[in-house]
Amino acid sequence: MATSPAAPPRPRALPTIFGGGLLAGLLDGLDAIIYFRLKAGVSFGRIFHYIASGLIGIRASIQLGGLGVFLGIILHFTVAIGAAAVYFLVALKVPILIRRPFLSGPIFGLGLYAFMNYVVIPLSAVPKPPHPVFSWIDFASGIFAHVVLIGIPIALFAQRSVRRPA
Repeated sequence: MATSPAAPPRPRALPTIFGGGLLAGLLDGLDAIIYFRLKAGVSFGRIFHYIASGLIGIRASIQLGGLGVFLGIILHFTVAIGAAAVYFLVALKVPILIRRPFLSGPIFGLGLYAFMNYVVIPLSAVPKPPHPVFSWIDFASGIFAHVVLIGIPIALFAQRSVRRPA
């Protein structure tokens, strides 16, 4: 069965979702490790305890020790792979997501930033400060991570995984 030259080929699901999600998770995780270490001396373990605290609370995460860190790493990559899966599923219906990764990736990253910060985190069990303080540097870092380190890699993986016609 021949494919239409006007229709873009469909991306392969597993390489797109797992490859893009794992790469985005790795880049975002490294960014968080470096940024929070330089900014406040936060250790690798504390970052992933914080992520795990979204599910089980901070006290339980810290009490689990290394298992809490491991849970945080698993949750971090689960979210990144989930983001890549969402991108993939939408790209099946909206082919411009495959054709224009440097446009669609950043837009996806901005949407993901908003979803994580205004839906997921508020509904999670992560510790919330009594009086949140806005920080331009934290905001810029979060936008950079979601646009450049998450959105673009996921979009490029989707574009790269498109099957080439025989």
